[in-house]
Amino acid sequence: MPGLVLFGRRWAIGSDDFVLPGAFELFLRLVWWIGILVLYTVHKGQFNCPGGGLLHSYLLGLIILLASIICALSALVYILMQGTISNPGPRKSLPKILYTRLLLYFPEFIWAVIGAVWVSDNSVQCEKTVINGVIGTVIASWIIIIFTIIGVVIVFDPLGGKKTFYLPDGVSRNLESSQSGQLLYNVKSSATRVWEKRIRLLCCCIVQDDDHRVAFTSIAELFRSYFSDTDLVPSDIAAGLILLHQEQDKRENCPKEPEEVLCHSPSSLVTDDLDVELENAAHYMLFAAAAYGWPYYVYTNPYTALCKLNGDCCRNRPTDSDITGSDRHNFHFGSILKITGLQYRDFIHISFHNKIYEIPFFVALDHKKEAIVVAVRGTLSFEDILTDLSADCEDLTLEEVLENGFVHKGITQAANYIYRKLINDGILNQAFTIAPEYKLVIVGHSLGGGTASILSIMLRNSFPTLRCYAFSPPGGLLSKSLADYTKHFIVSVIVGKDLVARLSMPNMEDLKRRIVRIVANCNRPKYQILLRGCWYEVFGGDPDDFPTELDGRNQDALTQPLLAEESLMVHRSPSYNALDEESHLNSPPQYPHLYLPGKIIHIVEECSSRRLCSSDIKYTARWSNETVFSSILISPKMITDHMPDVVLKALNSLSQEHGSCLSC
Repeated sequence: MPGLVLFGRRWAIGSDDFVLPGAFELFLRLVWWIGILVLYTVHKGQFNCPGGGLLHSYLLGLIILLASIICALSALVYILMQGTISNPGPRKSLPKILYTRLLLYFPEFIWAVIGAVWVSDNSVQCEKTVINGVIGTVIASWIIIIFTIIGVVIVFDPLGGKKTFYLPDGVSRNLESSQSGQLLYNVKSSATRVWEKRIRLLCCCIVQDDDHRVAFTSIAELFRSYFSDTDLVPSDIAAGLILLHQEQDKRENCPKEPEEVLCHSPSSLVTDDLDVELENAAHYMLFAAAAYGWPYYVYTNPYTALCKLNGDCCRNRPTDSDITGSDRHNFHFGSILKITGLQYRDFIHISFHNKIYEIPFFVALDHKKEAIVVAVRGTLSFEDILTDLSADCEDLTLEEVLENGFVHKGITQAANYIYRKLINDGILNQAFTIAPEYKLVIVGHSLGGGTASILSIMLRNSFPTLRCYAFSPPGGLLSKSLADYTKHFIVSVIVGKDLVARLSMPNMEDLKRRIVRIVANCNRPKYQILLRGCWYEVFGGDPDDFPTELDGRNQDALTQPLLAEESLMVHRSPSYNALDEESHLNSPPQYPHLYLPGKIIHIVEECSSRRLCSSDIKYTARWSNETVFSSILISPKMITDHMPDVVLKALNSLSQEHGSCLSC
């Protein structure tokens, strides 16, 4: 629902977000009030001790104060439980009760100070039980006051005091009033500055230069434009994701997930090709995982990794390979050796250097496959996250490639950095001098997979036999023409409902509209949605059948937004433009549709139970296409399916299964 308006400003919290916190506080206050009442009743005639008069007044006043707070909280919780997310009408009296509740903090603060003064008075010689009770009361009062202040800081919206409105595109283009145009510009600039300050605060621990400042501004503009056209609070988004997940599960025809896998039976030739690529992918995924260094090795071997690495930390660095960047105690390189099983002499170049748009990679000789492998690391630092979020589009201008198109800006700059290192510094020449008959293979996971894909496009004409294996690459990477061009030499591997493989600005816009639509038209209170949704996510069961205003409407009517939707989404986000929409200047849209690179192998987990799976998990793999990943799917595994150890486990399982079938 729209954010709560108090004291003349909007807050980043909805009026129905106080149900669960209010009920919890009401329970604590009731227990507290009963305890103080019992304490006062039992010791009613024992206040003749030094300081007893003040104690008597304190306890009596506390009982009255707690009773007043309990009454206010009871009324507050009752009103909060009325209405729905998009229908706050039954909660219209909430501000008055909320003001009353906030006013009660002043006498509570005064009583907490009085209690603290009384407890700290050394001349007080009352019964120890009473003193301990007062100490507990004072501590509880200060804890509640401190947590309330923290909560106010968290839900404070820096833009809440501004008149933040957004005009439809047609209106904004026809603005005749320079004053109105200036007001709109000021609002957008203020929102961008707020997002930029938040990003700078999150990245305060890293050294910031001009590249960082440009990235901060670009990312702030992205967030501003994405959230500018909705009036949702975080709990609305959580409720929307829960509803979407349950609606998605209800549409599934079978318990297997994901439901979007291709259903046709491939020919034997395609199956053989798939088996070969799966075997190659399982082999090269080791290199992509090894690029993460010691964090991945420790994560996958939590009990023995440190002991094994400590045994190698005192060895001297190899002189046969060129190592740049920081690797204290040789932990990164030692982990790479153990994961890949290679020798020191097999490494041509290793870079642990990490800045924004400059990510670590290594070049090694793979004698088993007779390949020179370039492995690019995925996201592991704040700098990598900034590279991921630099999602503007830019042209990939390569004279050798006829079908130029749009690419992800941040990932393209990372690919340019590695390209310059490989070519200008002569790293590939050195590798092919040692092994001239070997082929070139570029691999990477996540950000590394996207970077490896664009790097392979840059190197394709110089190395026609080049192959690239991109594991869980970002979905918003290449335009359609480039994605089709890469089908000849890139293989992407996606597991399950991986979020990152479906992550693009158009897909995020689609998810936002779906959230707004289902939240605005659900006829249940938010607290019921959240409670039942948490139960469903943790314990499973059948999806809840939440009634909505969408039920019973024909398909034609569903294409028109309902009134509740229009109240939550003012207009289409200015950041989003479909690729097929032509602007009057024929300029490329800021965020066109971008796709996964190359041919796509989609690996799906088979399990008898959707959540409580046995340790022996079976996987199936099929060739897929980029349109399958044109929508973000909600699942508890949407994050874990992206992790490199899960991808490696799935590939090893399929590779071993294929090997056992051949032996039979």
